[in-house]
Amino acid sequence: METRTGFKVESLLVLDNRLPMFVGEYPVEQQVHEGLEGVLVARSAISDVNGDIGALQYRGIDIRELAAHSTFEEVVYLLWTNELPTPSQLEAFKIALAAEREVDAGIYEILRFLSHYMKPMDALRTAVSVLASDNPGEDNTRPESRLMKAMYLTAKFPTLVAYYCRESQGKMWVHPDPRLGHAENFLYMMHGKRPTPLEARAMDLTMLLMAEHSFNASTFAARVTASTLSDMGAAITSAMGTLKGPLHGGANQGALEMLFEIGTLENVEPYIDRALAAKQRILGFGHRIYRKAGDSRVPYIKDMLYQLCAQAGDFHLYELANAVAEVVWERKRLFPNVDFYMAPLLHMLGIPMDLLTPFFAMCRIAGWTAHIMEQYANNRLIRPNALYVGPVERPYIPIDQRV
Repeated sequence: METRTGFKVESLLVLDNRLPMFVGEYPVEQQVHEGLEGVLVARSAISDVNGDIGALQYRGIDIRELAAHSTFEEVVYLLWTNELPTPSQLEAFKIALAAEREVDAGIYEILRFLSHYMKPMDALRTAVSVLASDNPGEDNTRPESRLMKAMYLTAKFPTLVAYYCRESQGKMWVHPDPRLGHAENFLYMMHGKRPTPLEARAMDLTMLLMAEHSFNASTFAARVTASTLSDMGAAITSAMGTLKGPLHGGANQGALEMLFEIGTLENVEPYIDRALAAKQRILGFGHRIYRKAGDSRVPYIKDMLYQLCAQAGDFHLYELANAVAEVVWERKRLFPNVDFYMAPLLHMLGIPMDLLTPFFAMCRIAGWTAHIMEQYANNRLIRPNALYVGPVERPYIPIDQRV
């Protein structure tokens, strides 16, 4: 590959980049935790994940209780304030959040342009960056200003996703309806009609379950950016860039693509066997934390997928997903993660495949903003060290002596 000036990029490639096991005369004795696995990097009171028993808590409350009794707005309030709201507090919060949903005409025009030139996650990341520059709260040091920023971004994110989707499909935008709940309004803006009660509940439950998950890669990226005392918009943009990767937020799209590629129940075993023989990763299975027990969120997503299939009178995706899960368990003893059943559920709700990762970001912004505010409140610059394993004491060779 050549640059415009004819420079051959291949000339810069290092043919053997394997790391040496020694630095000078000293053996590498210090343990390195690749991927920071098992490393405690901060104290947090936002959520707790116990992979040994497959448990997840938001602010000390079991996710199963929240899934059974709560709503997305209530969970956002809990994540941001550490308390469950009273009925009057929740109503006031819902009204305030709904009042911030609309975006101005300049953002419309940016989305219109980006929808024709960028993939969704790239376009939305850019739109969030622009949106954050018009954020009403600029002082990171004041708690009320941080909450204002969090509300501003969380309220507007579904609007960005829905507008991008409709613009890319050549459809007229549907403006937010402040009378509808957060999840129901999102489906209304996406499809131009009010969802059924089951669809609204399915969307709300999915958003609730995906709102927060401790120090995952994107959340950690947000906290690293916030630790420099950069603004909340910059931290959210960092998180979105991290979420985009196929080993993180992109897994749900890969899981749905796999189900469509398999197609029929008869093709499940041959497909999985071929993939495993080729040492391919089965997206939607396995999790660094949930190795000993399954993710407690999965049964709720799976059950809601069943209910949506029953409403539609078509159980094909549900049966196909179950068949894949059974074969992967038989072959590899891997649990399905939350992405695996969430992907077909969102398909049943009419969310396009290329918007699955932006949808993930739309949910997770509740947790991201909670972590950013927690980082600001007790900040120390996140600056880890690396164990150097390269060459030492190399002489500098003058350019006229290099061959």
